[in-house]
Amino acid sequence: MSPEPEVLTVSTTVHEADRAVVSLAGELDADTVAVLQHQLATLVLQGRKHLVLDLALVPFMDSAGLNSVLRARAETLRYGGSLALAAPGPAVRRLLDLTGVSLTSPLYASSTEALAAVPARAE
Repeated sequence: MSPEPEVLTVSTTVHEADRAVVSLAGELDADTVAVLQHQLATLVLQGRKHLVLDLALVPFMDSAGLNSVLRARAETLRYGGSLALAAPGPAVRRLLDLTGVSLTSPLYASSTEALAAVPARAE
């Protein structure tokens, strides 16, 4: 019998009409990535084009998880938005550094710091 896949919990806090913090808890891998992709697609469709991914409670991310982050970045950029990554732990930070993602997507110590760096809305 194969072990049960880890559960990924995704919660969202909306900050203004066009921005949200998406907090993840659990492993972000091939078994759990669909949960994140669905949530991010829904947020973008709702007009939230500036997203912060809070990775503080993600102990592990594989290539499928990394791909979902890259897709989310591309999608937010397509709509004139941004994707910031907050509080990655050591293992996730290493993956982001090794793959060069940390060079193209800003990394912040906390979701509060990342949200503060989101560009101001043009009125």
